[in-house]
Amino acid sequence: MKILLIGSGGREHALGWKLAQSPLVKKIYCAPGNPGLAELGECIDIKASDNPGLADFALKHGIDLTVVGPDDCLASGVVDVFQQKGLKIFGPTQKAAQIESSKAFSKDLMWKANIPTADYAVFEDHKKALDHLNCQRYPLVVKASGLALGKGVIICQNQEQAQAALRSAMVEKAFGASGNQVIIEEFLEGQEISVHAFCDGRRAALFPASQDHKQAFDGDLGPNTGGMGSFAPVGWVTPEMMAEIEKAIVMPALKALSDLGSPFRGCLFPGLIRTSQGFKVLEFNARFGDPETQSYMMLLESDLAEILLSCAEGRLKPAEIKWSTKSAACIVAASGGYPGSYQKGFEINGIYSAQEGSGIKIFQAGTSKQGSKLVTAGGRVMGVTAVGHDLESALVNGYEALKRINFSGMHYRKDIGRRGAGK
Repeated sequence: MKILLIGSGGREHALGWKLAQSPLVKKIYCAPGNPGLAELGECIDIKASDNPGLADFALKHGIDLTVVGPDDCLASGVVDVFQQKGLKIFGPTQKAAQIESSKAFSKDLMWKANIPTADYAVFEDHKKALDHLNCQRYPLVVKASGLALGKGVIICQNQEQAQAALRSAMVEKAFGASGNQVIIEEFLEGQEISVHAFCDGRRAALFPASQDHKQAFDGDLGPNTGGMGSFAPVGWVTPEMMAEIEKAIVMPALKALSDLGSPFRGCLFPGLIRTSQGFKVLEFNARFGDPETQSYMMLLESDLAEILLSCAEGRLKPAEIKWSTKSAACIVAASGGYPGSYQKGFEINGIYSAQEGSGIKIFQAGTSKQGSKLVTAGGRVMGVTAVGHDLESALVNGYEALKRINFSGMHYRKDIGRRGAGK
């Protein structure tokens, strides 16, 4: 098989790394890729947002399967473009991807399908949204309806903060057009988990549960980021819980999308919270999580290429997918200042020596090459990912590897996975 992998982040590096292990895969092209992916395949100078250019490349080079990483590519309809040309692609259509790209669409879908989620209201008028705040309990949550790089969710402790959040999203356009429509919803308390599922439109194969770490600093403090680390599995999530999540959340979502004439083929990723009333959906995503994927790919024992192709062709066999019983953890090393403004171009040292230990893989994200030097080129620079016989050993291995890496301004959370490890 010839694979085209769209994207340039740590998630894509992890997917490419796993795809390269498949005996089915003969060649991987990455658009646009990164220096880590360049070691696995051929990076091509086509932007991830260039749907016609990507489809033309796939036709010209006889690509057997295209794999889409980023959410905005799916929202722009890249799957539709490929399917119209008779090309196989892993990912949902533009209409099905609305389950992530429009929180208003997603909330309406959940309400109609009786999928548990927070109470909410949707607004396009700033004044009506402000009036709604007068009769609300606090804390509450204000969300930009569109895509916002994981940063469009604001928890407001009082009415003044909620007013500021609405002003930022709807008036000051902090999230661009994504804030033209906002959701105001009840604040839910409990432990959060990430659940992923391979889907072929009718069937789903759930991954082990994982946890992400959204805030920039230790102790879940600071602004939201794209994700500062992850681990899997989550020890307290039982098989019975996963069965209930599949029955009450994943399968009803697939049925609801199918009933709309938009069967979901791809990776469905509900972010969940365990409340006193059971699991509820915080949001749906229509693609692999980042940095959850980095941990997951260390644990997947089955052939990823075959799984993705079976989803694209509508013939998934969930019972055949196998996962390791070990644990994995990913610690993100970020540029100084991230998720705010940061400088680029700092030389990265130690990345290859850090991978000399067994069970360690560095998945590159915001990196580039300056001659022979590897330098920083983004906010989340890399994910130091480790596997161990349990979570504690995975974390020890990961943090030991991280000590070998340095670049100017590097910062990372020192408490990734500590809740899961009982600390």
